[in-house]
Amino acid sequence: MKLGIMQPYFFPYIGYYQLINAVDKFVVYDDVAFIKQGWINRNNILLSNNKYLFSAPVKGMSSFKKICQTEVDYKFDWTRKILLTIEKAYKKAPFYKESMPIIESILLSKKETISELAFESLFQICNHYELSTEFQKTSTVYNNQDLKGKDRVIDICLKENAQQYINPIGGVDLYSRESFEQMNLKLLFLNSKQISYKQFDNEFVPWLSIIDVMMFNSKEEIIQMLKQYTLL
Repeated sequence: MKLGIMQPYFFPYIGYYQLINAVDKFVVYDDVAFIKQGWINRNNILLSNNKYLFSAPVKGMSSFKKICQTEVDYKFDWTRKILLTIEKAYKKAPFYKESMPIIESILLSKKETISELAFESLFQICNHYELSTEFQKTSTVYNNQDLKGKDRVIDICLKENAQQYINPIGGVDLYSRESFEQMNLKLLFLNSKQISYKQFDNEFVPWLSIIDVMMFNSKEEIIQMLKQYTLL
């Protein structure tokens, strides 16, 4: 069994969904500290040929709060503002009509915490693109918050009876294969292949939110993109 573990991100880039596609079970690491200036509550879309950062506001943003405890702030109608911005950015995109109902459903789900809202952006999109990966949240099982770093990752793998742990390529300097092999676990790193597609008639801007990918590519094309990675 192949396992992946990542913090929940809000409409993340396609490489995140490739990791979900590469594993049998995906663990959402949501009982760790909320990271300011990260991707837990924000991402980029393409607006007027440039990157545009959108975000879901949270109450009392703090690195002392866990992701699963950080509440989304609905004191003003930011969801409608984001939807209007996405409409302005992509109304003329070829797959706007097919993609917008999914995005709207996620943004209007009114989830209480940023963990739940980010998870919704993972689950609904994975379901639409026919990914059969099973999900689990660390905040609901495992009971190993006393462990840190690779020790907790390895403990989760053992509790799930995993044989392989797949991590994004960015963790290649973070984890050693030997420490996993000692526990009869194979450590692999996912390296996304270069993905490009036509964004109107502009110079391509890579690695934006999955929203951008959805707007310019068919369901069939995206299903193929989700397979465009190598395991090292």
